[in-house]
Amino acid sequence: MPKAPDLREAMRSSAKGAPRPPVAAAAAVMEERPQTPVSHAPENPYYRPGRAGKANVTGYFPPAVKKQLRLLSAERETTIQRLLAEALNDLFAKYNRPEIVPLDDA
Repeated sequence: MPKAPDLREAMRSSAKGAPRPPVAAAAAVMEERPQTPVSHAPENPYYRPGRAGKANVTGYFPPAVKKQLRLLSAERETTIQRLLAEALNDLFAKYNRPEIVPLDDA
């Protein structure tokens, strides 16, 4: 059975065709290139104005936790976001911290 071609060798041979610029030259090119900020315009499909100035807080829990949250939000006719905001404020109050999670736009 013939030996399979070595991927490292194939990459080396293809890299030999195009010389790489020295690291210092690449750094100079990066400094000259203007940095374009992420567009916050409507044409950016990832921009969500409701998320501006907010941070994502996540955790990993058993699937039953998510199911129970969904059921509770349906029963109370509210969102999971609002339930979590309420729970975080309760947690902060328990530890004598300011209740800073806004409930009105949650």
